[in-house]
Amino acid sequence: MTEIRNDIVRGVIAPGAPLGQEALAERFGVSRMPIREAIRHLETMGFVNVESNKRTHVAETSLNDFRDIYDMRLALECVAMRSAMAHLTNAQIDGAERIQQDIAEAGPLSFGQLNHAFHMTLYRPCNRPRLLSQVDILFNAADRYLCILKAPPGMRAKSDAEHIELIEACRKRDSAAAEACLRRHIGDAAALFEEQFAE
Repeated sequence: MTEIRNDIVRGVIAPGAPLGQEALAERFGVSRMPIREAIRHLETMGFVNVESNKRTHVAETSLNDFRDIYDMRLALECVAMRSAMAHLTNAQIDGAERIQQDIAEAGPLSFGQLNHAFHMTLYRPCNRPRLLSQVDILFNAADRYLCILKAPPGMRAKSDAEHIELIEACRKRDSAAAEACLRRHIGDAAALFEEQFAE
């Protein structure tokens, strides 16, 4: 259920907190079946841990987990961008540009979802479902950290400029420029957010 995922991402349900199926079913006014399905999905995404005794709790956050997410994002998203480039249409690039215009006006709560939509619009033409599924999982995992950590000053403007640069590289069908931009975009964001773990 999206509500449980959003509560975890926003920290309403804290890391380490237990997730009782009965209490969640009562809270959302549903049977335990959709709650079990939601927990299975959240476990796949790395948001919850299910112990051998079936007890469930929200996964802890850590610097190592953050690094894993961003290292994997960097690797997989560059593969997706390379694979998508030959299949991208002008209409798809226009769609990404429209999403970027929405991002430029978005508040912090909607930024993560719009950013996700922007990138997936450019990657989806690669037509590699398993790869895209993993990228989607990593985006959701990263979104959790983006809600916990505070974006440094100027980061939004930098991100917007890099999105525009990525769009231009796609319009030119310049795979090397798009990948270089993406590496900088993801790598710099990871480095800036990582500094907060040392504070």
